[in-house]
Amino acid sequence: MLAPGRYYEEIGASTRALAGLVDGADLTLTVPPCPDWTLRQLATHVGRAQRWAARIVSTRSAQAIAFREVPDGRIPDDPAEHAGWLLAGADQLVAALGEAGDAQVWAFGEQRPAGFWARRMTHETTVHGVDAQLTVQGAGGRRTSGGRPAIAADVAADGIDEWLTALSGPSGGGPDLRAAGLAGGESLHVHAADAAGGAGEWVVSHDSAGITVRRAHEKSSLALRGGASDLLLVLLQRLPPDDPAVTVHGDPAMLHRWLAATRF
Repeated sequence: MLAPGRYYEEIGASTRALAGLVDGADLTLTVPPCPDWTLRQLATHVGRAQRWAARIVSTRSAQAIAFREVPDGRIPDDPAEHAGWLLAGADQLVAALGEAGDAQVWAFGEQRPAGFWARRMTHETTVHGVDAQLTVQGAGGRRTSGGRPAIAADVAADGIDEWLTALSGPSGGGPDLRAAGLAGGESLHVHAADAAGGAGEWVVSHDSAGITVRRAHEKSSLALRGGASDLLLVLLQRLPPDDPAVTVHGDPAMLHRWLAATRF
């Protein structure tokens, strides 16, 4: 995990980038990675999710709070207010997190330190920021900075860790989707070459004990190597599995099977 201040910094930066993309955009555009959403729905989701997490943290809630009942959870009708509304949600979240410290709060059926939400909302915001960038680029590249989506290496490596160890696993008593992505005896090695301090390697294995995830460098059935941002975006299907920035060692069909079973 990253230091709290790094999460706060990234929540602010990613929200500013998202606000810049949404400001003046056609909010009826379809979001390619989330085809059931328009850009308006994506922006609303991010702004509401930040306010939702902020309310959980600020009230030290020990129970779930209804997502759709969060105050001010709808993006304003006036386009001139869109950017400010998004930025206000990020400010609320960062302020609540800073005040809460390690206080225990509700976190998807468990009691965890409030810092759980710093990590979760950092990656929620950065990935959906990429979604917005891909949406605007697909509509002609209006005011995009650079072309290729990118997430800072340290943040992306932490996002890979969260995805492989937690989010792609069982939730709410449901099945472990990773077990559908890996047959018995198979393993997946992910190597983020630009992650500092040896924090960029994971091995996901499916054996008699079920699914295990280790931070290790081991020969595996399938290996993915590249920059942390590119790897995260391939794993979350924001970049194609054959993206040239990611090297695949092993059967590409196995990668397709993993991706089909684990979706963000």
